[in-house]
Amino acid sequence: MAGGRVAMVTGAGSGIGRAVAVALAGEGFRVAVVGRRRDALAETAALTGSAETLVCPGDVGSPTDVGAAFEALTARWGRLDLLFNNAGVAPAPAPIEEVELETWRATIDANLTGAFLCTQQAFRLMKAQDPRGGRIVNNGSVSAHVPRPHAAAYTASKHGLTGLTKQTSLEGRAYDIACGQIDIGNAATDLAQAFVGPSLQPDGSRRQEPFMAVDDVVRAVLYMASLPLDANVQFMTVMATAMPYVGRG
Repeated sequence: MAGGRVAMVTGAGSGIGRAVAVALAGEGFRVAVVGRRRDALAETAALTGSAETLVCPGDVGSPTDVGAAFEALTARWGRLDLLFNNAGVAPAPAPIEEVELETWRATIDANLTGAFLCTQQAFRLMKAQDPRGGRIVNNGSVSAHVPRPHAAAYTASKHGLTGLTKQTSLEGRAYDIACGQIDIGNAATDLAQAFVGPSLQPDGSRRQEPFMAVDDVVRAVLYMASLPLDANVQFMTVMATAMPYVGRG
């Protein structure tokens, strides 16, 4: 499917990022894996079973680290065909009046500013490369549309990401750059551990919510990555069927 195409996956040291990076390598992509923990990225690289996996440790919220990752990718392969903006954090639930400013800023940096910085670098490269263009897939959340209780920073970051997706899609048209967003609900990852056990619902009750396998998310990302650049999934929602999403609130 992929030939020798090049992908970058952020937040690739665990969870969805790791699973997607491994799957992309299995489809023939040369993959740059980005994340804060070098040892975790090295584990991901080993799991790909490919010598064409590039480890790029760094914080996506840092312009310096993001620039270094793209410099390494460009020096290695000279182009980028797919960016999966996956890195993100989910802070502990807290009422809006109790959210610390430091927590707010850290969440926005990881979930929104990081995606912006990577998109900016990818845009520059994709516009200039030959053949021109590429695809950017943003990892949103069902919280990009319907919030959970006590998740102000996370919800705001994901709503912001939806705006970034639309803006990138609009500005990318002229340069054969497609951008879409996959909104994921209750995948069984480390990040989802905050919701293990009965979760607070909008009516004040608590209930155990169902989860889906990470592999179900991976297949959705691979589908988006497989499309030609003249076709795009603008938004896709993939979630545990019985989770309380439709009707939430």
